[in-house]
Amino acid sequence: MQAPCLEISYVEQVFSGDTAISTITGNTGGLKTAQMKGLERIAGRRVSPDMVVSPELAKELCTVAFELGRQVGVLISRSGQVEAVMVGDHRSIMIPALKQFRVSGGRLKGLRCVHTHLAGEDISEDDLMDLLFLRLDMMTVVKMEQGAATRLYSAHLVPQAVDGRNWILLPPEIPSQQARSCREFIAALEDDFAKARPVREIDSGRDRAILISVTPLSKAKAQESMDELVDLARSAEVIILDTVVQRREKINPRLILGKGKLGEIMLTALRLNANLLIFDQELNPSQVRSITDHTELRVIDRTQLILDIFARRALSREGKLQIEMAQLKYMLPRLTTRDDALSRLTGGIGGRGPGETRLEVDRRRINDRLSKLAKKLKEVGREREQRRSRRRKKDLPVLSLVGYTNAGKSTLLNTLTNSAIVAEDKLFATLDPTSRRLRFPEDVEVIITDTVGFIRNLPEELLKAFKATLEELHEADVLVHVIDLSNPRCADHIQVVEELLRELELDAIPCLKVFNKIDLVEPEVVAEQLRLHEAVALSARDAATFAPFLDRARSLVLKKWQKRGEGKGERLTV
Repeated sequence: MQAPCLEISYVEQVFSGDTAISTITGNTGGLKTAQMKGLERIAGRRVSPDMVVSPELAKELCTVAFELGRQVGVLISRSGQVEAVMVGDHRSIMIPALKQFRVSGGRLKGLRCVHTHLAGEDISEDDLMDLLFLRLDMMTVVKMEQGAATRLYSAHLVPQAVDGRNWILLPPEIPSQQARSCREFIAALEDDFAKARPVREIDSGRDRAILISVTPLSKAKAQESMDELVDLARSAEVIILDTVVQRREKINPRLILGKGKLGEIMLTALRLNANLLIFDQELNPSQVRSITDHTELRVIDRTQLILDIFARRALSREGKLQIEMAQLKYMLPRLTTRDDALSRLTGGIGGRGPGETRLEVDRRRINDRLSKLAKKLKEVGREREQRRSRRRKKDLPVLSLVGYTNAGKSTLLNTLTNSAIVAEDKLFATLDPTSRRLRFPEDVEVIITDTVGFIRNLPEELLKAFKATLEELHEADVLVHVIDLSNPRCADHIQVVEELLRELELDAIPCLKVFNKIDLVEPEVVAEQLRLHEAVALSARDAATFAPFLDRARSLVLKKWQKRGEGKGERLTV
């Protein structure tokens, strides 16, 4: 059997009154009217829910398959109704898309597939892949001899792999001598999957996700990237059920990871009742569709996760506008709505031709909204520029806190200025820039500003959207680069921040490195880092550790303003 197909060559609905009973799909080209009538008779059948397939239906499938020289199969619901009849070729059969039968992540499909093998083959690898990817209740092959049904060979999924396999092959049965009740067997199987789910993970109000990374990086680098994705997911209040890291030199252009590994992930999702897959790599629209079609789970990537976190945290009008713009720009190339009929009109009488498709309408509306957002952001930018002008007139130096997300910038600002800005142990707890006055010893007063944290591979849409906010940094006299020394990846974090500062053309502004959270590391580590970097160390929660920082920051401010005063032919007085 081949992988599930999304497009079929022929579909005929058989109607009883106004209700569609079943569909005939697949390779029906060249069939005679009498042969189509035979398929229609199969489509109208119903079997006992306690049987995998009735002996009469098994016989009829074999008779038709023998006559056509093509494989024939049916999809049967748990109530015993034949939901679809499928016609293949002499080697394989294609199962159509089953979107109308979609279920939640933790359930089987509620359909079993029964089909013929013309040459008496056993259940094939393709059959087992269809069983897995479609989450069918059961896959059954009817073995036939000269058009007669002789044996039923069945397989079903299991919650835990057995000998490295995610399915079990059942003993063959004679169609007229089926020993077990199919209905009770499937119910017991569903119970087994339910029991395998961790009770602690059941929370209907939150997404339940499996985190996936497919990368050519080394094992250590791949794990570091996954650890950060875990932190992002937790910041988004996602329940993390499992993490999967697959190292591949060549990324699958369609599914990102190998089909076998994707099958394992699907079974894990089924067992753990997951409803979301989060990929560490950025996915293109085609990849999202392919993975979604195979798994029937929601699929997002790292960029979309970060955008969601920003959307949750933005409080100011400007922040909300920036996030909405970034989300729309991300969404625009990913619109997948199709209107093949090309017949939906946006106007009434006078509309000539097929009119705009739904996709075109959505794109136009998004572009219109982006234009409005751009205008509003310009207005906000002018307001921010006016505030900066008033600040410059007061001749107050500006210190801007920069650094990797969750490095402790907001906590440092709170302790320095006795403020109560939201400071949490989460990524991107701060999005909206916040400014406070700070008085150094000897009556030197400055403005200190907290800004959004940086992160590895910061989405380009966010960088563009937050351009107005990041322009605040260009007004800084001194940048204070706050570094979480307790993080084992702090060296990488320093590099990421410095690269972003260069990209934003901020590397010419004096920068003071501040190693934070020294209370969480050994003194020898602090001493070594201070030796390697021209920096100061402190604990943002303990004002008693601030003296070296205040001295260096004051010195840099006075030095910068001394140069500014000399440039203006003035002398700085404190």
